[in-house]
Amino acid sequence: MTHSVPKATSYPRSHLLAASGIAALLSLALLVFPSREVEAKKTYLSLELDNGAEQILQEKDELRPGQPEVAQKASPFADTSLADNKNSAEPDADNKKNEASLNQSTDPLQKSVTVASGDTLSTVFAQVGLDANALHEALNSSKDAKRFGRLRAGQVLDFKLTTDGRLERLSSKLNDLESISLNRSENGFAFKRELVKPDVRTAYAHGVIDSSLFLSAKRAGLSHSLTMDLANVFGYDIDFAQDIRGGDEFELIYEEKVVDGKRVGSGNILSARFTNRGKTYTAVRYTNKQGVSSYYNADGMSMRKAFIRTPVDFARISSRFSMGRKHPILNKIRAHKGVDYAAPRGTPIKAAGDGKVILAGRRGGYGNAVIIQHGSSYKTLYGHMQGFAKGIRTGVSVKQGQIIGYIGTTGLSTGPHLHYEFQVNGRHVDPLSQKLPMADPIPSSEKQRFLQLSKPLMARMDQEKATLLAANKQP
Repeated sequence: MTHSVPKATSYPRSHLLAASGIAALLSLALLVFPSREVEAKKTYLSLELDNGAEQILQEKDELRPGQPEVAQKASPFADTSLADNKNSAEPDADNKKNEASLNQSTDPLQKSVTVASGDTLSTVFAQVGLDANALHEALNSSKDAKRFGRLRAGQVLDFKLTTDGRLERLSSKLNDLESISLNRSENGFAFKRELVKPDVRTAYAHGVIDSSLFLSAKRAGLSHSLTMDLANVFGYDIDFAQDIRGGDEFELIYEEKVVDGKRVGSGNILSARFTNRGKTYTAVRYTNKQGVSSYYNADGMSMRKAFIRTPVDFARISSRFSMGRKHPILNKIRAHKGVDYAAPRGTPIKAAGDGKVILAGRRGGYGNAVIIQHGSSYKTLYGHMQGFAKGIRTGVSVKQGQIIGYIGTTGLSTGPHLHYEFQVNGRHVDPLSQKLPMADPIPSSEKQRFLQLSKPLMARMDQEKATLLAANKQP
């Protein structure tokens, strides 16, 4: 019996080439994409060999749900070479970022976090390994504790943990003068606020205005708040909305707050001079025997008038007092019995003087308006307000400079501005040209005491300015 050997099947050459190509692709894929076992082993090695840095990175990623996983290196041994020789390469960007935000101390129970933009207290707690329960326990321990929730970029939070991982102490330095902390006690957390008392010294500043008071004051080293104080001191005599000119000059002696030789803030203006349009005004801060402080000129006359010149700081005059102005909305000639101050919506409006609010509400074309009666002769009106300040209503008394409302566009208004009117004995007058009544001067019984303070301050400004001018003349 003969057995026939089956004939080998032959395939077309094109099929054989296609099969060879597929085999080559499969081999390449196996080389490029490791198996799950290899990937798991690689992840395990990188966590072990990175001395905790990978753990920090993992904790940060867990705080950002939906973020892509960190790409793994092609070889699990790449981390080994970096671990063995830390100086061979710079740390990657993610490690740098985490090192900046979470600063580990030598004590594993002490941790510091620098707040980054977008951080919340919840994400900061998570960075040091504290959960939402720990956050809730700390923040709800007292009303003051909630201050820790108001974070700002760059702020540093210092944590101290117990051996079992609970929060023992949380502290933060808010500024050079104030620090707050929470300390665990038997009854929960105790809040503590610490204030550093700065040393106070006097400083001198001088500036010449070329474009604006703020820019010139900044060049002279004055803060924004100190510049505002300077404007308020001379605000009774100078309208900073329209009177300032290039070449105007100012100088002042003021208190400077210092901690460990570092300037941390400013205090009161002690004396000042402001030359506006060739006329020089002086101011000296004086505290009377009753403890009340006010500003007087060098001769003891009060800087304070019964009314401030402008009820809005640094606004632009958009329309002046006129008996024949064409109304922008009604499109007909109509008397404009006040001054319009254009400023951004929401800009605070101040009471021009002490008085009683006789209206706080809607007033026809004025929209939201406030009318204040000042004694028996004077009355002021403030129109087109966006809204009224807290506590402002008909019948209440207000003080000069008190915020009564905010600039808006209510009523017949084409844009955000304040319409300000000034009446004397029922007659409308131009508030820009009206001569303002003076306040009381230094009492004669205190005049000598005032001059003993005023003269040395004026003399020091003269000396400081002479020294400054001499230094500028040197080649």
